[in-house]
Amino acid sequence: MITDVPGVLVGHANVRGNSAGGGLFTGVTAILPGPSSGTTEGGSKDAFDRKYPAGMYVSNGFGKSLGLVQVDELGCLETPILLTNTLSVGTCFTALAQWALDRHPQIGDTTGTVNPVVMECNDGPINDIRAMGVGAEDAFRAMDAASATFEEGAVGAGSGMTCFGLKGGIGSASRKLTFDGAEFTIGILVMTNFGSLERLRIAGEPIGERICAAQSHETRDGHDKGSIVSVIATDLPLDSRQLKRLAKRVTVGIARCGGYIGNGSGEIVLAFSTANRIDHWAGKSGRPMIDTAARLNDNAMDDCFAAVADMSEEAILRSLLRAHTVVGRTGKPTYCLKDAAARAEVALPDCIRDLCGTCGTCD
Repeated sequence: MITDVPGVLVGHANVRGNSAGGGLFTGVTAILPGPSSGTTEGGSKDAFDRKYPAGMYVSNGFGKSLGLVQVDELGCLETPILLTNTLSVGTCFTALAQWALDRHPQIGDTTGTVNPVVMECNDGPINDIRAMGVGAEDAFRAMDAASATFEEGAVGAGSGMTCFGLKGGIGSASRKLTFDGAEFTIGILVMTNFGSLERLRIAGEPIGERICAAQSHETRDGHDKGSIVSVIATDLPLDSRQLKRLAKRVTVGIARCGGYIGNGSGEIVLAFSTANRIDHWAGKSGRPMIDTAARLNDNAMDDCFAAVADMSEEAILRSLLRAHTVVGRTGKPTYCLKDAAARAEVALPDCIRDLCGTCGTCD
């Protein structure tokens, strides 16, 4: 889980209800990189006071994310990260801005403004996205709910997402690495909304093709539609250049699962480190203007790349395995992987049992 990285927290807010378009099945997911309480000038608690080194990578830019241009330019993250549906990005941006203003009276007055980061996928096939049902209060609920333990699957921002023609949503994974006798963690959280069923592969097996062959499936059109947004966290001392390199390796996990980064799909990754934080107030009250920091040597990056490739694949599969079948706004079910496989009498590989949890469906 991404929260295996010390200090990182995740929270969800579900948005459910009736609407003129058939019903709301959406929400917000918040990733807090560390402590959330602000301080006065010179303080050192939250992301605005002491920013997190960050990098981003866009493989295919079919998306409406906010804040990533500044992350790419300055190499730092200064707010929590919110995930939501496409038409709720503006609402979440406003909520994050208010969240920061409430904690820092200097913003927009004696110091600059703030760069909220919001990422999205289109949940319109399941959720009545035109109803724009997410409110600022939902963003606050997600941040307030942030914890080291959190649900995966059809929850929060992942509530209405579809992956490989099946029910997708939120998935997470992590890996431990050791350098110079010290242990470090890399974690990832994905929101999956991409792929076509016939291309789904699990542990190299063409599971999606077998499901399609066993029964007629309306999503069998060969097109990779939708998006996947990913957030990587680590306590490794990486700079923004190295974090961007790390972010690029998420595409390996996407490809292993059968995604090919289609024309209408947005593959967007944000990566941050909790080490070597950046003082917003440098130069004030005698605070030093020259930073000194440890940094992982590039000779060690191969181990990090392999970890990201593996955990990206795992997180995508967890988003499928932890989801449940959902009847969306049209009244038509979107089956989860386990239900679709059971209906088609297709056996899932034994190696994914540990990812399924303890529901017993795969037994």
